[in-house]
Amino acid sequence: MSSPTPSTLRVGRRYRANRLEGPYDAIVIGSGIGGLTAAACLSKMGKKVIVLEQHYTAGGFTHSYDRNGYEWDVGVHYIGDMGAKHTLARRLFDYVTDGQLQWAAMDDHYDRLFIGDRQIDLVAGPEAFAKELKSQFPGEEQAIDSYLDYLSRVAKAMPGVTLAKVLPNLMAGPFRYLARRKAPDFLNRTTREVLETLTGNQELIAALTGQWGDNGLVPDDSSFIIHALIARHYLYGGYYPVGGASEMAKTIIPVIQQGGGEVFTYADVKEILVENGKAVGVRMADGQAIHAPAVISNAGVFNTFGPLLPDNAPHKAFYQNKLGQVQRSMASVCLYIGLQDTAENLALPKTNFWIYPGADYRGQVENFLAAPDSHDIPLTYISFPSAKDPSFAERYPGRATIEIVAPGPFEWYQDWADQPWGKRGQDYEAKKDAYAQRLLEKLYEKMPHLRGKVDYYELSTPLSTDYFCRYSTGEIYGLDHTPERFEQDWLKPKTRLPGLYLTGQDIMTCGVVGAMIGGLLTTVAVSGLKGLPLAKKMFVG
Repeated sequence: MSSPTPSTLRVGRRYRANRLEGPYDAIVIGSGIGGLTAAACLSKMGKKVIVLEQHYTAGGFTHSYDRNGYEWDVGVHYIGDMGAKHTLARRLFDYVTDGQLQWAAMDDHYDRLFIGDRQIDLVAGPEAFAKELKSQFPGEEQAIDSYLDYLSRVAKAMPGVTLAKVLPNLMAGPFRYLARRKAPDFLNRTTREVLETLTGNQELIAALTGQWGDNGLVPDDSSFIIHALIARHYLYGGYYPVGGASEMAKTIIPVIQQGGGEVFTYADVKEILVENGKAVGVRMADGQAIHAPAVISNAGVFNTFGPLLPDNAPHKAFYQNKLGQVQRSMASVCLYIGLQDTAENLALPKTNFWIYPGADYRGQVENFLAAPDSHDIPLTYISFPSAKDPSFAERYPGRATIEIVAPGPFEWYQDWADQPWGKRGQDYEAKKDAYAQRLLEKLYEKMPHLRGKVDYYELSTPLSTDYFCRYSTGEIYGLDHTPERFEQDWLKPKTRLPGLYLTGQDIMTCGVVGAMIGGLLTTVAVSGLKGLPLAKKMFVG
């Protein structure tokens, strides 16, 4: 079997030591959307920011890649809150891209759930959403109305939770206490616990939590905070970036460059430089030292407080201890599919499919992980990017793409972890192909007319996630969004080490917009009082 060819889609400038044009005001490690957001916001405040990305293209989980004449996105399957200019999410995107990124709406029924034999559509707009669910679950009208009320109560409580992340320690404690008193008591209970107080109907609970794959934790274990944020985020429908996911980095980079900054690829940071108890810069794989008064890590807390922070750095032991109180999120596989026909001819929908064997999400996951060959896949998510992106047909005439995401633990592929990408041998390829065939069958069950139409497919495993995004067990959502995670007051932009900041999905929550809010909060933390007008502009409008 021949090695796959690397993608030709490259965003960012290739790093060379002689291309550095310091001094820089800030260094960002990692070009995921949180890092890019922080860099763009700081750039707009007159700062010169350098973003260092070890991969050959910028964007983190928002990058795209091409192979065999097709293009796929690796993590941006849909974004909510983009239909109206006044939402926080849309304001943020317009701000960091100078309004250059365009959005296309998905179908009104943006998510279609298949739970056992039932099909339930999640429909855009709170009234339409409620109406569809009430028609499916007669007698549960009150539970459905209460549920929507709970979502808005969480939304009202979130500014308090968010603000506590950037206040100085002296103020944060009392403020957090006040914010908690105002917050509903169900805020940080598990999702299942909260929903069980509204209804005993397990199928309705399964329908309401049918997007659990968007944070990777079954409702029994996830905090109601993350459930409510995701559900509310998509309440007005799903949207897709015109031109594909890579347009995000493409439209943000010019904003970073306007301030004199740059986004470098192939730029592998080996360690954070610490002098006199302060973070003062980074050392690159080529030995080059780059200095700046602010070092912002978008590499996740496990990388930041693990290999990147020198062992003799102050507070390292404190953070190593804290890492024991959070878990890495679930790992997954993704099947990338190419078809030689248009999305229109193939009748591909602008709707995501979520396929579950039944309503017992936790039981199905546990059974499958214990004996994958004898149990059904507990969650199969199917996305049709070429149908969602109106520019796809002109960019790739006569072609279409599909992506299928499913659970895939790191342990399954661990034996090949030390072997280089693209050269892991026949056994690895055979193991991948066996799972790929199962996922294709899931697609054909729902869309039998596609059988025989698949021209190309390849499966990415947690090893790919580690190779391209440096998540060592292939976790795509950073940290598990358990109630305990939301109790960790150290998960905030400002670290105990002066000059070192965190950004991205570990600060607030996962997801593109969650990581972007992390980037905004980091900007405020780095700039102090100067950042307050920006915070007000984004959060209040």
